[in-house]
Amino acid sequence: METGEVRALVVTEPTGPSALRLGTLPAPGAHAEVVVDVRAAGVTFPDLLLTHGRYQVRPDPPFAPGLEVAGTVRRAAAGSGFAPGDRVVAFTGHGGGYAEAVGVPAANVVPLPGNLDFTDGVGLMVNYQTAYFGLAERGRLEPGETVLVHGAAGGVGTAAVQVALALGARVLAVVSDDAKAEVARRAGATEVLRADGWAEQVRERTGGVDVVLDPVGGDRFDESLRLLRPGGRLLVVGFTEGRIPQVAVNRLLLRNISAVGVAWGHYAAHDPGLIHRVGAALAVLTSTGRVRPVLGRTYPFADGAQALLDLESRRTKGKSVLTF
Repeated sequence: METGEVRALVVTEPTGPSALRLGTLPAPGAHAEVVVDVRAAGVTFPDLLLTHGRYQVRPDPPFAPGLEVAGTVRRAAAGSGFAPGDRVVAFTGHGGGYAEAVGVPAANVVPLPGNLDFTDGVGLMVNYQTAYFGLAERGRLEPGETVLVHGAAGGVGTAAVQVALALGARVLAVVSDDAKAEVARRAGATEVLRADGWAEQVRERTGGVDVVLDPVGGDRFDESLRLLRPGGRLLVVGFTEGRIPQVAVNRLLLRNISAVGVAWGHYAAHDPGLIHRVGAALAVLTSTGRVRPVLGRTYPFADGAQALLDLESRRTKGKSVLTF
């Protein structure tokens, strides 16, 4: 059993990213099925919510954010399927990844594909698992369908663009400026649309779409419902705009469309095989080159607060990562 403490970025008060401080937390205990020595930690929107005390899981301070990590296995329980030295990506489920080491359930750990390093590979967890779970399992995406991706230059957005293309879809990517348009193109988007007047651009180019992946919410959600073709699905991933929209269900009824929740992290607790199943599918797509995380900025571990502040102010492009 590990004893002592590990270095961590610690939240002592849930008042936002500025409250993060370098400190220490207890090392993972004997109850942890897999202990990972962290080499890279992803910067995710749920991490930002954790620092504000607004995530669905609310650990008592002091705690470290960090829902996804990449690193090497320090130790693993018998029967876990992992061994010391294995390169892995893991979902912590409750934070704790902004630390030198973290303990996680074996069901939340997948092998890191051999063609990716830790910095690139950490993005395969929250963002790509969410995108694949949303599009393939919740959205039932079929080859030849048209997918509209909002926030297409962010971590979830670039993941959704690549996964949708890999599944045979045409992808329309919505972004807010030139720099973000370039990121969406780098992800492979079929067409890139500007957020100013995006709905009219969709109508002019396609007349409607089959699937919308929406991590933004607010007005984007309202207009996206109107753009769905009969049988279309709007995948609700988050509400970065801030306003949680309301659905007039008569629209769903009369037009035979669906608004579908995609709470990947929450659902993983109800489906213990989810992360391994999706991880295996992503490994295949990665090995063929159709999926590779679009890396944005990397930050030293000590600059985790700045990484989350940049995410909060929407200055990020692609996947932000903390490196150890």
